[in-house]
Amino acid sequence: MLGRVGAFLNDLPEPTDALIKAALAHVQFETIHPFMDGNGRVGRLLIPLILVAANILSEPLLYLSVFFKKHRQVYYERLQQVRLTGDWEAWLLFFVDAVADTATQAVDTAQRLNALRQQLAGLGRMAASAQQVLNVLFEYPIANINTLVKHGNITAATAGKVMDLLSQPQHGLVRELTGQKRNRVFAYSAYIDILNQD
Repeated sequence: MLGRVGAFLNDLPEPTDALIKAALAHVQFETIHPFMDGNGRVGRLLIPLILVAANILSEPLLYLSVFFKKHRQVYYERLQQVRLTGDWEAWLLFFVDAVADTATQAVDTAQRLNALRQQLAGLGRMAASAQQVLNVLFEYPIANINTLVKHGNITAATAGKVMDLLSQPQHGLVRELTGQKRNRVFAYSAYIDILNQD
C-alpha cells in the first residue's frame, strides 16, 4: 500500500492536481498508518510539502492542523466515511474549506503583522532605529539588548532608547520581562499577541 501512495505522490500513473493530491494523500497516509507514532504529524506535513513541490506554495507554511483540531469530529467523520463508503466528495469539500479558512487567516495575520510596522511613523528621528529594532524583533520576538545590537547593526545605547520608547503605553509594542535595570529582556508583545490569536 505504501508503494502505491509513493507512486501516486510521484504522479504515477498520471499527474493529479496538487490540491487534490494533497487531500487524497493525507487520507491514504492516515489510512495505512505506517508508523508506530507520528502518523498524524507526518500526514499533515505531507500537505504543505506536496503544495511546495507543485510550486503552489513557495514555503511549506500552510498548516491545516488548527482547522482539523477545531473541527475534529467532522474531520474524523470525513476520514472514516472515505474508508467505509468511499465518500471522497465530502472529504474533498471539507479539505478545500480547511485550505481556504487557513489561507484566509494567514493573510489576515500577515496584514496585521505588517500594520505593526506602520506604527513607527510618529517616532521622528528615532523611526529609522526603531525600524531596525523591529526587523530584529520579527525574527527574535524575545530579545535582549545584545541580540538587538548583534542583529540590528545599532549601538547598545540606541537599542536601549528604542526599547524604552516602544515599551511606553502610547506605543505598547514591547514589554520588558525581567523588571531589572541591567540585562533586560524584552518581548515583542504586539507581535506575539497576533500570532497567538486563533
